[in-house]
Amino acid sequence: MKGMVIDMKKKISKRRAVFIVVWLLLIFFLLGAILILKSPPNETESIKEVMKDGVLHDRNKISLFGIIDVNPALISAYVVTAVLLVVAALIRIFAIPKFKYVPGKFQIVIEKLVEFFNDMAHANSPHKTGFISAYIFSAGVYIFFSTLFELLGVQAVTTEGHSIALPAPIADINAAIAMGFMTYTIILLGGIICNGINGGLKVLKDFSLPISMSFRLFGALLSGLLVTELVYYYISLSFVLPVVVGILFTTLHALIQTYVLATLASVFYGEAVEPKKPKEPKRSGKSKQPEAPEESTAA
Repeated sequence: MKGMVIDMKKKISKRRAVFIVVWLLLIFFLLGAILILKSPPNETESIKEVMKDGVLHDRNKISLFGIIDVNPALISAYVVTAVLLVVAALIRIFAIPKFKYVPGKFQIVIEKLVEFFNDMAHANSPHKTGFISAYIFSAGVYIFFSTLFELLGVQAVTTEGHSIALPAPIADINAAIAMGFMTYTIILLGGIICNGINGGLKVLKDFSLPISMSFRLFGALLSGLLVTELVYYYISLSFVLPVVVGILFTTLHALIQTYVLATLASVFYGEAVEPKKPKEPKRSGKSKQPEAPEESTAA
């Protein structure tokens, strides 16, 4: 038995050594290819134009049904929204009715996802939980999957005949502003419905909230987009780094921005719908001394 165990350990160690050697050879091969194939950037479009178009989308536009030219991010938003609605309908019609008391793997994933946003809503908005729980769930799912959408590399043809990969919807400043103002409007309406005009005025004091939400989303996702564009632009960097940079930046941004927006929305909504505390009666400065009982005189 001991001999068999020793032989097995030797085989495992040999396999590990072979695996490490193969990976080292592959890394050296890629580094050599980078040095040999290193060439100046494509002269058809400068890096400045690439970065500018990544922010403004004023050059590479796509024709929407031949009616109007729109930003590629709008097409991405339509595609992501349509896919999420279809998937949600399929889950509701075919999967949820088959859920059991002892959950399966898919049921566990769905329940944990719903439980995460529901617990966040309960913690930050304990007075009114139902609506904000549903909103941060839908907004979080949209932000997460719309951010991961750019990893798919879906191709589209621009009005100039160039082929481009559709970007993440939130990478467009218009989509980020729309998400920020929609969240702010929901918080404002919640404050008005629950606490009347005073609740609305309380929310209106935080007038910078929609701007901060919008530019937080836009800035975080745009930074990842620009880094990825920079890496892809130079051929000397486009062998190994795009895999690491693209997946790492996109996944981290998707998780972080989903958590940040859901937390901010639930916290500010909870403050807006919090009921007023009853006013305590005013206490006088001097406390009255109890009167001493009169002494009874003997008859």
